[in-house]
Amino acid sequence: MKKIYLLTAFLIIVGSTFAQQTSRVDKFKQLKEEFATPNVYRTASGAPGHQYYQQKVDYVIDIELDDDKQLIKGVETITYKNNSPDKLTYLWVQLDQNMRAKDSDSKLIQTNKIDEKVNFYDLARMHNNFDGGFKLEYVKDASGKDLKYTINKTMMRVDLATPLNPGATFSFKIKWWYNINNRDEIGGRAGYEYFEKDKNYLYTVAQFYPRMAVYNEVEGWQHKQFLGTGEFTLPFGDYKVNITVPADHIVGATGSLTNASTVLTTEQRNRFAKAQNEFKQPIIIVTQKEAEEAEKNKSAAKKTWSFSATNVRDFAFATSRKFIWDAMAVEYNGKKTLAMSYYPKEGNPLWEKFSTKVVAHTIASYSKHTVDYPYPVAISVHSKNIGMEYPMICFNGGRPSEDGTYSERTKYAMIGVIIHEVGHNFFPMIINSDERQWTWMDEGLNTFTQYLCEQEWERGYPSRRGPADKIVDYMKGDKSQISPIMTNSESILQFGNNAYGKPAAALNILRETVMGRELFDFAFKTYAERWKFKHPSPEDFFRTMEDASGVDLDWFWRGWFYGTDHVDIAVKNVEWFKVDSKNPEIEKAFEKELEAQKTKHIGEIKNEKDIAQTYDEKDPSIKDFYTTFDPFEVSLLDKKDYQNYIKKLEPKYLEMLNSTYNYYNVTFENIGGLVMPLVLNFTFKDGSSQEIRIPAEIWVKNDTEVSKIFFFDKEVTSIELDPWLETADVDLNNNSWPEKVHPSKFELFKRKDYKWDSDAKENPMQRAKRSEKLEKNETPDKVIKVNEEEEK
Repeated sequence: MKKIYLLTAFLIIVGSTFAQQTSRVDKFKQLKEEFATPNVYRTASGAPGHQYYQQKVDYVIDIELDDDKQLIKGVETITYKNNSPDKLTYLWVQLDQNMRAKDSDSKLIQTNKIDEKVNFYDLARMHNNFDGGFKLEYVKDASGKDLKYTINKTMMRVDLATPLNPGATFSFKIKWWYNINNRDEIGGRAGYEYFEKDKNYLYTVAQFYPRMAVYNEVEGWQHKQFLGTGEFTLPFGDYKVNITVPADHIVGATGSLTNASTVLTTEQRNRFAKAQNEFKQPIIIVTQKEAEEAEKNKSAAKKTWSFSATNVRDFAFATSRKFIWDAMAVEYNGKKTLAMSYYPKEGNPLWEKFSTKVVAHTIASYSKHTVDYPYPVAISVHSKNIGMEYPMICFNGGRPSEDGTYSERTKYAMIGVIIHEVGHNFFPMIINSDERQWTWMDEGLNTFTQYLCEQEWERGYPSRRGPADKIVDYMKGDKSQISPIMTNSESILQFGNNAYGKPAAALNILRETVMGRELFDFAFKTYAERWKFKHPSPEDFFRTMEDASGVDLDWFWRGWFYGTDHVDIAVKNVEWFKVDSKNPEIEKAFEKELEAQKTKHIGEIKNEKDIAQTYDEKDPSIKDFYTTFDPFEVSLLDKKDYQNYIKKLEPKYLEMLNSTYNYYNVTFENIGGLVMPLVLNFTFKDGSSQEIRIPAEIWVKNDTEVSKIFFFDKEVTSIELDPWLETADVDLNNNSWPEKVHPSKFELFKRKDYKWDSDAKENPMQRAKRSEKLEKNETPDKVIKVNEEEEK
């Protein structure tokens, strides 16, 4: 502790000092240069402008599945409405299946190398000769006349005979077919899973039709090639889709089933009707017994299932004779929809127990945090090792063992993937961002909302992502392997951490620490309401969050979304002060206490012993003088001086002089570079504590080091920075005063003098001895015995 000497005229500098910094980067600089200029289409507030527009595309599609050859055949009529102010001389159509064509750029740009060991799966994929891609039979106008078109890999330009004027509509037809990929062999967001035991297929079908590209004032035509990572950018429209499949197949799809009387039995229709008003337990519409019967019989007949969907950006479906189907209703904000699941028997008992209930919970939770779910159904389909989303339907993994048992890890992984993929109905199926350009706008926002949903499903749910401390290991990693969140989807390094984990953690920090829940929740919901059924850009999100909350967040977007700095803020130094009262009764007692506590160096200790011995031998009277003299004794002169001093003070200064406050001058150092609020917990001598939260703007004049004075009427015993793991600080060991070292663990292992072959049953020593025995014509039984002894 030190003393503060008060002067009659004094000045305390309040605020941050400005240190001389060479080539200083202003981390609080407004993002005027980074953001697109506001215009009549998108305002500075983050809302759609008064001239905002978007195109509309309607589809009528007839599809047939060939279950023997695993291929899709289709014909579609596309009706394109030009709502833009521009004349269009051509249209761009997406051919996503061409990513799997033999000459695909996706294959050519893959980098790989062979090491000493290569697993069978990777080598098989390297040699895979799958004939993928759309096989177009024709592109015609509404009258049947051929249209000129040019295919550029995963994009097709359709040239118009006459320009399409603003407000005009153009219809054209495409006929095609393609081979369906085996997901076990070559992966994919969609495809089929083959079940060896019963010789049946389960199809999850998406990107199955040529789809219109988006045209807007941000990108013009969004025709960036589909290379496999950056997903989809699609316009809204209405769909009528007829799907012809084997007669014993059950089909789940985007939209409403419009011919249930044709494709379902009377009993199945009755069960389906009952499910419409069942809010507690799912109703089984197609039972496991019915599914197992279909697996055995394999009908050669065909049925056509018809679906319609309004104001959606895409369409997908799943079909199999193996499907069990259940459903239940879910209520939210006075509205109702139907939650459904389709799954093979291999998914039970896990899927029957959890899937549809998780779908219902997700719809209600997301509707609370974003916008009300607008569609008639929400579907979860089970297939092995998958997690993929489309409007009203998603494909999800999470499979028990063959005997029906499952671990907690499998259960939570299955629940988590269902929440995530059903949640994608909101981001990007409703709030329709450009996935091809910005993965984080759907994956990051969805992962954040997924975390909220998981914690509402079960308090203490083991969420993989969301809380700030979950992103620490990534943030403190090698910066050469980290890219900013604001990176194009194809260029991202560490995809999961960058596009899912870091944005989710950033939004949690905004909600819990920077803005507070009330301001954040209002702003987040405002963004969702403003941009539902529209195409938002990153600036629209950033601006809306500030506009609806009244919080300047440019520093946050700059650091978390445009940079790669990490959070490492240290409590560098703490100094303790009390006011020098000038009262000799108090101050000399204080000085005496400090002197007694002072550590003496060895020379001083030995000198005192020598002097004492000299006094004993020569003149005891001198010893008495030195040992009885007290330099801290209060004299009459001391008291008189004090009285003269206080007589000159005004009452307000006298009150300050007599205060017993403890002042702490705390210096904080920003080691990681990312400026953040200071969340502090002070613990006092009596065991009580006090939390103090300081906004990030404390760093505005100096983003490397700041000092702050704190004062209390109680003595502080400890100070802790970020005590509740709110800011993703990567080093907690420098967050405390006095210093607190956080324990970590290391793993012990037994040293081996030889390297095991992980794929062999014996090590090199055993192999050598076995060879030696065989050369001596000894029997295999003896060899096995030797090996067993050595194994022991």
